[in-house]
Amino acid sequence: MKWFALRPRDPADPRWPLRRTQQVDLKAEGPEDARRRFGAAYPSEPFGTPAQPLPHRGAGSFHGDAEALLVEEPEA
Repeated sequence: MKWFALRPRDPADPRWPLRRTQQVDLKAEGPEDARRRFGAAYPSEPFGTPAQPLPHRGAGSFHGDAEALLVEEPEA
């Protein structure tokens, strides 16, 4: 497994769950696995909003928006 750094493309993105941290480092098999693990650790609001009652589509969700999260292999 490799280490990956995940951060929002836009530093002011209101969906980012960790206000005092600019990135999260975690181990994963690849970039898609890193996104999956991030989503499992920081899930969205479970049922969205009354206007958008879909699972994993709440205000804090990066699910389905792969371009919003940057996944990079950090330098040693």
